[in-house]
Amino acid sequence: MNLEQLRSFVEVARFGNFTRAAEELYLAQPSLSRQIAALEQDLGAELFHRARGGSTLTVAGESLLPLARRMLADAESVRRELAELAGLERGRVRLGATPTLCISLVAEVLSAFHAEHPAIELHLSEQGSRRLLDELAGGELDLALITTSDASSAERFTVTPLLVEELVVISSAGGSPLTARDTIGLDEVARLPQIVFSSTYDLRSATDSAVTAAGLTPEVVLEGAEMDAVLRFVERGLGVAIVPAMVLIDRPGLRSVRFGGPTLERTISLARPADVAPTTAVEVMQHTIATTATAFAARAGATMRLA
Repeated sequence: MNLEQLRSFVEVARFGNFTRAAEELYLAQPSLSRQIAALEQDLGAELFHRARGGSTLTVAGESLLPLARRMLADAESVRRELAELAGLERGRVRLGATPTLCISLVAEVLSAFHAEHPAIELHLSEQGSRRLLDELAGGELDLALITTSDASSAERFTVTPLLVEELVVISSAGGSPLTARDTIGLDEVARLPQIVFSSTYDLRSATDSAVTAAGLTPEVVLEGAEMDAVLRFVERGLGVAIVPAMVLIDRPGLRSVRFGGPTLERTISLARPADVAPTTAVEVMQHTIATTATAFAARAGATMRLA
């Protein structure tokens, strides 16, 4: 069993088709078929159900797939680390983050990192926290900035809390008098026209849970928007929205009000695979993220603190 065989196996599993996988790998299909056959012989098990309509994984193939992805990710990590140390090529960092973090914290992180290390290749994946953890587990990312995790995360990832941030209510600068006060209640927000996020947002789940627990029914005027659109609609006076405090930095067209009584909060954490040693470039990125998060907390004032 070698890395080329594993790479071929992963690509066939990805496309469910030998021809398409061979094209992706720039291999002749007979060569790809021989690699898979040799791998099956080494393991003593068939990995695919082959049919005219495509190929699907057997039980043995399903068991091998996550292991193969991890082995390929480990091999790539070693290759990149040695290349960086030898100065033979540019390094690479693959960072994932949620949409709300991409337009705030991550923008600052990548700007600072690129200014100091312009030769490092940067890749960004903008997804919800659960999808980011899946990409991290599959070796597609080196680091992920997340706002939620589950019990299984502790076993597979090293998760470091960075910031604890309040959720606030935003309106246009000339919006409802209610949002001009120092604090506002969740029941009062429910009576205002609201713009709510797509159901794929972790933020949407958190706010929906709080509203349901309080027995409230919000007045929704627009549902399903992405973060950039929500902020623009609020600026135009279409309604109010519940957002993380950090997205208000450098946005003079918006004003915010904190929740009175129980506050709504989220914890921003940095996750990386627990069983993969970070490369030099990834370690530098981790340091940049921590430094930027500290600066963000100082700028945000009472609505944000270091975890």
